[in-house]
Amino acid sequence: MPKNSKVTQREHSNQHVTESVADLLAHEEPIDHKASALNVSGEESRGKQLEDTSELEDRPAWNSKLQYILAQIGYSVGLGNVWRFPYLCQKNGGGAYMVPYLILLILIGIPLFFLELAVGQRIRRGSIGVWNYICPRLGGIGYASLLVCFFVGLYYNVIIGWSIFYFFQSFQYPLPWSECPSVKNGSVVIVEAECDKSSATTYFWYRETLDISNSISDGGGLNWKMTICLLSAWCIVGMAMIKGIQSSGKVMYFSSLFPYVVLICFLVRGLLLRGSVDGILHMLTPKVEKMLDPQVWREAATQVFFALGLGFGGVIAFSSYNKQDNNCQFDAALVSFINFLTSVLATLVVFAVLGFKANMMNEKCVVQNAEKILGYLNAGVLSHFLIPQHVNFSHLTTADYADMYEVIKKVKEDGFQDLHLDACLLEDELDKAVQGTGLAFIAFTEAMTHFPASPFWSVMFFFMLINLGLGSMIGTMSGITTPLIDTFKVRKEFLTGK
Repeated sequence: MPKNSKVTQREHSNQHVTESVADLLAHEEPIDHKASALNVSGEESRGKQLEDTSELEDRPAWNSKLQYILAQIGYSVGLGNVWRFPYLCQKNGGGAYMVPYLILLILIGIPLFFLELAVGQRIRRGSIGVWNYICPRLGGIGYASLLVCFFVGLYYNVIIGWSIFYFFQSFQYPLPWSECPSVKNGSVVIVEAECDKSSATTYFWYRETLDISNSISDGGGLNWKMTICLLSAWCIVGMAMIKGIQSSGKVMYFSSLFPYVVLICFLVRGLLLRGSVDGILHMLTPKVEKMLDPQVWREAATQVFFALGLGFGGVIAFSSYNKQDNNCQFDAALVSFINFLTSVLATLVVFAVLGFKANMMNEKCVVQNAEKILGYLNAGVLSHFLIPQHVNFSHLTTADYADMYEVIKKVKEDGFQDLHLDACLLEDELDKAVQGTGLAFIAFTEAMTHFPASPFWSVMFFFMLINLGLGSMIGTMSGITTPLIDTFKVRKEFLTGK
């Protein structure tokens, strides 16, 4: 083939062709495959990404890391730590219950809590936006979380309303639930029969506070006192939420820290009460056999979810206002263990007070049954030889009554049931499980009536309940407002007012 043919020239000039192509590619603009004609939605997705980026830049943020941590603590630490955890501890073996709770907190609670913190912080959306981002078909889970927060907020604020009512009722001496109401019939003073059969605190709770009717068929009319208190509770929550985290974050400084001040004061005061050590020892004494019961583990797992607020959307809402490079692993461990330690602190306070109350009720039981025995001795039903010589009825102790009770029980074995005598054991009083409203508004209020300066401690206690409820309510309402604002672009002032 001739040297000057076209094929020969192409072979010899291959290097020059490669260089020229490289020059052409260097001058070309890079191809955007997303914006090419093959990708029809390229421009739309680019515009959406730009819009999302601008929204994230305009998103409010916490003023400080401390404010964010206090908000998460205020949301997770609530009324459940004060009255549900002590009840479960009392019901499920005392100190033995804390072992499954701590195990499940480490294995289940902290990982799930970290997951919610991480997903909210990374995507920076409320529950609806987070689930839509993960998979559009799972967006309904976000709406379900919002609905759950709505129903939880309805009943949680009622508890705040009750606490407000008791808070204002505490500014009087003696406390209105310290004695049963009496009615004068001429010169005779008659104590309310219903109150006399139960107790003054129980009567005040059901008849004065709730004003319940005698049957479900009787509506009973509108309770104006509680209506005003409930309206006040919603106004307080609304003012705390009106500007989003700019207003609620500042409220958290007080509502999250003040309960710890009250709990520590109550613990110190409770330890100075007679019989408080009996209550604490009862709490710390483990019943190891309870740990083999699957029901104990199930209730521990339920309390872990309830205490940390998992699945409600409040955790995601708070973490969505964080920077994306925030160390949420540390936050998850810190908040979880603070929550656990708060539950232990509240349990110590509750059992110290309940130990004092149990001793008071036990002494009352001894006095009442000693009067029965004296009546049987005077009537000849019992012989004076059954009473040990060291027993002095004018200064009867629980130990003396226990000795006397055992002697009578052995001698009068056949007819002992007809005497209707109680054993009056302190252990039985401590084993009486009280939870929820029964603990806060009946058992605890009854114990506080025996405190010196009882109005002061009552004011402090119910002010603490208001703050605990407010912290949880802010987190619950954020689980509603944050996803709605993110999804429907509603003004937060308008949405909060609605």
